[in-house]
Amino acid sequence: MNTSMKGKRGLIMGVANDRSIAWGIARALHEAGAELAFSYQGEAFGKRLEPLAASVGSDFMVDVDVTDDASLDAAFEALGARWPTIDFVVHAIAFSDKSELTGRFLNTSRANFKNSMDISCYSFIEVARRAHPLMKENGGTLLTLTYQGSNRVVPSYNVMGVAKAALEAATRYLANDLGPDGIRVNAISPGPMKTLAGAAIGGARKTFKHTEQNAPLRANATLEAIGGTAVYLASDAGACTSGEIIRVDGGYHVLGMPQADNL
Repeated sequence: MNTSMKGKRGLIMGVANDRSIAWGIARALHEAGAELAFSYQGEAFGKRLEPLAASVGSDFMVDVDVTDDASLDAAFEALGARWPTIDFVVHAIAFSDKSELTGRFLNTSRANFKNSMDISCYSFIEVARRAHPLMKENGGTLLTLTYQGSNRVVPSYNVMGVAKAALEAATRYLANDLGPDGIRVNAISPGPMKTLAGAAIGGARKTFKHTEQNAPLRANATLEAIGGTAVYLASDAGACTSGEIIRVDGGYHVLGMPQADNL
């Protein structure tokens, strides 16, 4: 299998800091030989991102608000001006009001439901629509990130579970739409991670500990493992994989109950 990314280039969206899943993916793609561009939202995130981007040899960063069509258009126009074609886009963008990631899902507000769906799911469709023309000639890969709260109830994950379920459905529909152009669309589903986004979810520490103690491998996912999975999916080794939700969670998703020692 050829997992080299030499000669390939693409956009990483959603790096918040050096513990971000998006950063783990970016680092792995760089180590495999890929050339990278990055997006961020707002000056504060841009300042955090700049030294990280430089460390993997990238001098291309663009400010993007995924809820704004004009901002998305400008970003992909700039990307297309820099590179006539791209080989991959990593979409690691999600958001929900932190105050609604505790307590009961029943209390989800209409405003936060719409905002969570827009940023966490619909933005992937908007990104795919704009990335498609840059990949149409040679094909490419679109990757997004999900979590098992999409299909099983995870305490306090709430509206994000619904948004991730929609994102996974969107992944399948986009895979079907874009497959004839050689574009593969997949999602990676890690277990709980100690990230800025993960910390916003109520009970995050307990969830992380529980998964580590009960997963068949007795371990949570690592940035290196997730990055390696992304390299496989974006490289020629993943040429026939599309529409998949690839779980990187130490096997936790196969369990029906905790391990006997933890009952």
